[in-house]
Amino acid sequence: MSRKVRSVRVSEDLEALDLSGIVRECEKYLRDLESASLLHSSGNKEAAEALLKARQADLGRKIGKRVWDARMARLNQQ
Repeated sequence: MSRKVRSVRVSEDLEALDLSGIVRECEKYLRDLESASLLHSSGNKEAAEALLKARQADLGRKIGKRVWDARMARLNQQ
């Protein structure tokens, strides 16, 4: 699987956004979803829910930081 984003339109505020990094974070999240489904199917529902809850918060924080960094980079360029 290619990890480079070839072409996408974003607002000027987000020109510095690391889209490849966001895709990598989403790939990690999808692997955790798979792990959670395996935990759930093996009967460990509480562990599956805990994994999902922790990973969702982590994903949101990491993507939010990347967006924030992109906006700050844009402001610093001006």
